[in-house]
Amino acid sequence: MNKQIIGDHDTRPAPEDLRLTPDDLAALKENLHEQRLFREEQLRQIAAADAPCSGGPGRRPSAARAEVRVKLAASARMVLADVEAALRRMAEGDYGLCHLCRRPIARERLAIVPQARYCARCQQVREAGR
Repeated sequence: MNKQIIGDHDTRPAPEDLRLTPDDLAALKENLHEQRLFREEQLRQIAAADAPCSGGPGRRPSAARAEVRVKLAASARMVLADVEAALRRMAEGDYGLCHLCRRPIARERLAIVPQARYCARCQQVREAGR
């Protein structure tokens, strides 16, 4: 059951509506492990693409392709770090709580972004402040 309050008051779901069940946690943990494997493989492939070309001496990838690989690798490392941090929070029993307001993060948000550190409201505030 959701809290329905009119005006400027908090209309987020009540905390009991957001609690993660053991089944939720198991599914989210599996998703995080799959994401970790995907990012690790992505980084291996990027590193392999950066290895010297076997097409002969002097065969170098274009500067534009190299730049794309650098950015892809940075993004993959960032997501991998977020995934590993989420798995640590899960192991410590702190998973699913917003780092700012300490309220539970909505189950639906975690299903989409299982490594989320912030509830949707706090994430919006952070992004608006940039």
